[in-house]
Amino acid sequence: MTTADFDIVEVIRAKRDHGELSDAQIRWALDAYVKGEVADEQVAALLMAVLLNGLDPRELSTWTAAMIDSGERLDLSVLSRPTVDKHSTGGVGDKVSLILAPLVAACGAAVPQLSGRGLGHTGGTLDKLEAIPGWRAVLSNEEIVAQLEEVGCVICAAGDGLAPADRKLYSLRDVTGTVESIPLISASIMSKKIAEGTSSLVLDVKVGIGAFMKDLDRASQLARTMVGLGRDHGVATVAVLTDMDTPLGRAAGNGLEVAESVEVLQGGGPRDVVELTVALAREMLALAGITGVDPAQRLADGSAYEVYRAMIAAQGGDPDATMEIAPVVHRVLAESDGTLARLDAMGVGVAAWRLGAGRARKEHAVSPRAGVVCCAKPGDAVVRGETILELHTDDEATVPRALAALDGALDIVEGSVATAPLILERVYG
Repeated sequence: MTTADFDIVEVIRAKRDHGELSDAQIRWALDAYVKGEVADEQVAALLMAVLLNGLDPRELSTWTAAMIDSGERLDLSVLSRPTVDKHSTGGVGDKVSLILAPLVAACGAAVPQLSGRGLGHTGGTLDKLEAIPGWRAVLSNEEIVAQLEEVGCVICAAGDGLAPADRKLYSLRDVTGTVESIPLISASIMSKKIAEGTSSLVLDVKVGIGAFMKDLDRASQLARTMVGLGRDHGVATVAVLTDMDTPLGRAAGNGLEVAESVEVLQGGGPRDVVELTVALAREMLALAGITGVDPAQRLADGSAYEVYRAMIAAQGGDPDATMEIAPVVHRVLAESDGTLARLDAMGVGVAAWRLGAGRARKEHAVSPRAGVVCCAKPGDAVVRGETILELHTDDEATVPRALAALDGALDIVEGSVATAPLILERVYG
């Protein structure tokens, strides 16, 4: 196709006026944008029209296919193991990928985790792993395939060649107020996951105050949309909707989360992290067709930890490295006796970000030491004067703004409190 095939203004008008775009129009528009043949402001107008008027299932499937076809696809057909991946929509303290990939590999699957970096209050998997001395995020396609065959899992950055249309569209959505569109979110996530070559995929869709999706209805809609896209493109997909009103685990921050992940891999760690990791592992193994293996046992007996060590070493990291402790640790104390009834995930996430664990823009650096440790979680009894939270930072000047983010973020009440379930819903294709 050439720029003469269609008129971008006509494509914008069609979607603006609630019309359906043809497959050819969609493919041409995205291809022309990647090639620089249509302007950012024109595609911005198209994205706004999609935000306001949506894409029907056929349009969305074609839109996603065009994003996949804008670049290369990783060929994992040479592997001797079945492939399965997991994607989380992002939350506070969500270090599950660091545990889950080696756990599922220890059960016999190959797990190609092509991950990203954090932005704002949600942490990025690559930022966490880069707290490990020597670990590298960037691998060639050949290295990815070789590591999957030899170790069983890889966590690394997605190559520039995978779904380049998504990178351009994502940057444009970020500055045009079109991030919230469920079709555009779904196409962004699924185009990258399908392009990475996995045969099956489990989606962890976070719901709650600390998540991108605040309410269950919209989260369910997003989950159903992504599961449908996976089915349309030959990737067996399941979505699990999980609570993100409260931080997951006790640590929120890069090196802090690595240390907590190792604790889980060694048979300990917070109960909620173990529960979610094992639940997602079971979904992944079912999709991969692996039966007769109990992921809880592989976690408890050290098998997953050995795979984790091999994965880190294969990417140049030191699996025995001790995470550095921040030079400044400020303690937030309980103001009364009682039970911690609420610990706001958004407040904790923003505090960790302001302490240096996150970034405001993609090019900003993050601290491997900064973050928040939750010494108590909802349902725990607390005593006046004991530590509820630890704020870790390289710079004491960051503490006041972190404390401001935590203002009103926790409640202590008399008597016992009921805690919400971690897993809210499952969506199967």
